[in-house]
Amino acid sequence: MPSDLVLVVVIVALAVNVALMAALVAPSVRDRLRRSEPNGRPGDAALPSPIDRALIGGLLGDGTPSGPPPYDRVFRIVSWAFLMASALIVAVGGLWSEKLSAIVVTIAVAGGLILVIHDLLPGRLPTPVRGLLQAAAALAFGAVLIYLTGGFESPFSFTFPLIVGGASLVIAPWATLVLALCAAGVYVLAAGLGSGGVPTQLELIAVAVNVTVVFLLAGIGSVVGREQRRSRDAALRLSATDTLTGLYNRTYFFAALEREIARSERSGRGFCLVMLDLDDLKSVNDRHGHHAGDAVLRSVADTVRSGIRRIDVAARYGGDEFVALLPETDPTGGWVLAEKIRIGVAETGVAGFEANPTVSVGVVSYPTDGRTADALMISADRAMYVSKRGGKNRVARASGEPTMVAIEPERGRGSTGRAV
Repeated sequence: MPSDLVLVVVIVALAVNVALMAALVAPSVRDRLRRSEPNGRPGDAALPSPIDRALIGGLLGDGTPSGPPPYDRVFRIVSWAFLMASALIVAVGGLWSEKLSAIVVTIAVAGGLILVIHDLLPGRLPTPVRGLLQAAAALAFGAVLIYLTGGFESPFSFTFPLIVGGASLVIAPWATLVLALCAAGVYVLAAGLGSGGVPTQLELIAVAVNVTVVFLLAGIGSVVGREQRRSRDAALRLSATDTLTGLYNRTYFFAALEREIARSERSGRGFCLVMLDLDDLKSVNDRHGHHAGDAVLRSVADTVRSGIRRIDVAARYGGDEFVALLPETDPTGGWVLAEKIRIGVAETGVAGFEANPTVSVGVVSYPTDGRTADALMISADRAMYVSKRGGKNRVARASGEPTMVAIEPERGRGSTGRAV
């Protein structure tokens, strides 16, 4: 195959791939611009984007992926860029003209593997399996490329440090160590076979340096990746929890509620929602100070946390209001858990207080009391106030009376209301 023809093909392929990468990056830029626009509905501005909802789903323990892994686009771009750069170096250098066809075929096969792994394999393929396939394909490509371009004298020895260094940022340290060992072994084997003779002292030194770089980059990447994951998890945890009580916050709860509604629509199994309000918190703050009120709130939060199951989601909804989402729970089960929490709060004393705190609790179920998050929260709020009006320190369900709910007026229009 003439080198000029290969060069033309490579340049055309590079132009095509640049256009494809631009098309891949454009949606993320567009989504970021959309997320920066103000949201028209109050209370929704803090709701997470689809990617953030996937992270919240991971915290909930769902484990169902909502899209490709976050680094797939980066890996795809880097992989294609490396393939095109390798093809250009080989074509322009002209040092391996007798093996040019084999190198071009190797690059083409590697490009096909990238396409299969990132775009054709099932989207729900487990991340470890996808990562294993990517690592195996990358090591195989690097080994063949070094074998075809001179072995120990190959200028592509940086391939293996690049593979290990990039992977170490996103995989576990033990997996990074295994990958580094495999990369070092594959590199030495491919270089020895490609040279076809006994390596010189200079070549042995070069091999030692390259192998050392592989392990150094593996260590550095593991440390950096671990710190990045730790910072990300801490930021996610901080954005999803209430700092006073340690329960989830309102934003997290609404995201979890939306996910549970979607799951219930698919499975046909309902769930319950519990809302409780701490009785007479204002009098506690007035008589003993806000520090005492905070202690009571933390005590109630601890009781709620200990009273729910691991699959349930408890959150601080407002100042003295708490909510709990109970997946796959019928109304009777929701009532029993609500009563358990009410009794637990009434029996738990707070240091420095003679009287134990009490809560008024409302219980609603999906889809009986609402088919949307807003309708369920309105019903739960109504049930809680039924408990308040009934004398506090009790559990109640929503009444059947319609309630007028104010809708925030749009710009230039008057306010309206709707019956629920």
